Formats: sequence, structure tokens, C-alpha cells
Amino acid sequence: MDLLNTLVDKGLRRELPTREEALAVLATSDDELLDVVAAAGKVRRQWFGRRVKLNYLVNLKSGLCPEDCSYCSQRLGSKAEILKYTWLKPEEATQAAAAGVAGGAKRVCLVASGRGPTDRDVDRVGKTIEAIKEGNEGVEVCACLGLLSDGQAERLRDAGADAYNHNLNTSEATYGEITKTHTYADRVDTVQKAHAAGLSACSGLIAGMGESDEDLIDVVYALRELDADSVPVNFLIPFEGTPLAKEWNLTPQRALRILAMVRFVCPDVEVRIAGGREVHLRTMQPLALHLANSIFLGDYLTSEGQAGQADLDMIADAGFEVEGAGTTTLPAHRSEATATAAPAGGVCGSASGSGAAPAAAGCGSACGGCSGHDAAPAQADAGEVRSDLVAVRRRGAGTDLAPNA
Repeated sequence: MDLLNTLVDKGLRRELPTREEALAVLATSDDELLDVVAAAGKVRRQWFGRRVKLNYLVNLKSGLCPEDCSYCSQRLGSKAEILKYTWLKPEEATQAAAAGVAGGAKRVCLVASGRGPTDRDVDRVGKTIEAIKEGNEGVEVCACLGLLSDGQAERLRDAGADAYNHNLNTSEATYGEITKTHTYADRVDTVQKAHAAGLSACSGLIAGMGESDEDLIDVVYALRELDADSVPVNFLIPFEGTPLAKEWNLTPQRALRILAMVRFVCPDVEVRIAGGREVHLRTMQPLALHLANSIFLGDYLTSEGQAGQADLDMIADAGFEVEGAGTTTLPAHRSEATATAAPAGGVCGSASGSGAAPAAAGCGSACGGCSGHDAAPAQADAGEVRSDLVAVRRRGAGTDLAPNA
């Protein structure tokens, strides 16, 4: 297919595809799907080989968010029966993080619900970062705390943070349909603040909220323009008790085409399969490893993922390998550029790395609508609430039960 040959050539040269080419990837048929995966896989292997980076989420503060993000189980007015708790102590967060590191995670992603941190919150998270790094040599830490005020990114960097996550989630044109309590421009501003402070910028999207192909192209092109080092791709899981509870729009084939499009547009960045992969990719998760070079290990913020050992087995069985702590994630041209720009704290993917996606204004990472599941259900019918497909997290951070890692 001429389109795929063109996209491979452009990806190997780090050249931006045209919008028409990106849209054409999303419009390919199921008969062409394996050809699309194979083509995007060539670009993935050029820049990342067969390495898979593991990331681990620690939900520092769960629920009771004042923001109204429609996709989020922690939102204002959510009736989702999730865990709700205030800030974990540094030693509690460190214990949770250690489980992920022991399971092979190279990066720990610290997430807190809320519009954005107070200066006291930044101090609190700074102590947690220091404790995690002291107890886990070589681990990368990404913070995701919502909208940042002036100077807060620099303070997180000085405390040892390597990256900051804040997702754009959807296109600027449709953002107001998803959230009313803050703007798309607010999110862009926070990503720019993190970048300017020398933190590795981690920013991604949520697919499956009823957006058009054009919306998906818009947000991915915006992420390339922001020069995010890491792009988490979340797939919405419609939580019962949220406004998007009936939005079941994705198939495994659609999810794979979205991941392939992101790889072609962002060929040399860390593309992470984030919240919702178990529910929407299901038995086709191994194929997605040919497109993305990074995943979350174990559970998400408010929902459960598949068993951590199942993740490791999947990676090995598919012929990939877990990226070691001493390996630089990003290609040299990106990691060196970020290191030059970073006053301190490391770079995304230099032996430092990429972040998670989280809740409401503070949610940006494996939130995917704060999603995840440990089963492989049949596709739900659109317009139907399917609470049986979403396993609410009841273990790990904020509980007395052992985490899934």
C-alpha cells in the first residue's frame, strides 16, 4: 500500500505526515489492519527496538475532585463507587512504589486528584519524591498533580522529579463539551510550564469519548507541536455514575488503528498504552506492543488492570523485552536535547523517563476515564451502561491489601 510505504519512510526520517495521511490510517479497513500494524511496527523498532518500558501508578489522593471532567470517576458529582482518601504519607507512597519497581517498573507516576496543587501540596509531594528515590535507586519519578502555578514545576524538579504529566485529552474544538471548569488552554499552559522548568513533558489523549477522526488528529498533532517526550494513549472506560457511562465506541481494531496513527505522527517519542487497554484491546494487546513502547504495569488510579505477571508474560511471549533501568528510553537525538534544556532532574527517557495519565484537572494518566480491568469481555453495545466490564480498584494504595504489580 503506497500510503503505508510513505508513512514508514516519513517515520524513519521523523517527518510529519500530512493530516490526510493520518486520517487515512484511521480509515483503513479491518482487512488492512495487519499491514498497518506491520508498517507502524517498523517505525517503532527503528527508534525503540523491541524494548517495553514499564510504568507504575501510585494514586496519592483519590476522589472528591472539584473539576467536572466527564470521563473521570473522581469528578465533581461522580457517583462511581471508587476509593476515596486524602493524601498518602510519604512512607505509604514509597511502599506502594516499591511494589511496582520490584515488578519491573522503571518509572513511578505519582498522581493526585484535584484542580491543581497548593504550595503545601508541592512540598508534600516533594518529600514523597525524595523518599521514593532514596529507597529505589535509579527509578524515574513523574508527577501528575493537575494545573500548575508559576514556580511549582521548578520546585518539583528540584525535589527530584524527572517528568510531569498533564494530558490534553481531546481536541481544542471539543474540549468544552468534556469539561467546563477549566479550559484546553489551561492544560497547554501546564505542559509548557513543565517543559520550561526542564521536566520531561508527558501529555496524551483519551480515545472513545465520541470524538471524530478529525478530533483525534487535532489532539495528536497538538501533542507533537508541544514536543511531548511521552504520549499516553488512554481508552475510555465508561464508569457507571459518570456522564460518559454509555459511551462504548471502541473495538480492538479501532484501538490499534489509533495507536498506529499516533506512532506515525510521533515516531520517536514514548508512546504508552495507558488506561483501558485490557477492556478495549483484550486478546489483541500483544499486537499493540508493535506500536507502543511503553505500558502501565498492574492497576490504574481507580480501576484494576490485569495481573502484573500477566503483563510480563505477554511482553515475553510477544518477543519483546522489559527495558532495564540503565537503558535510555528515548533516542539519542531526543534525550540529548532534553538533557541540554533541563536545568536539573533528568529527562524523559534518559535514565530518567515518562509519566502517567491521571483524574479531573489533576487526572491525566492511566485515567482513561480512570479506567482499567482484569478481564477480556465481549464488546459492549453502545448506549448501554456496563458496570460488569469495569473492576473498581480495591487494593494497593489507600487500602490494606497488597498492590497488583
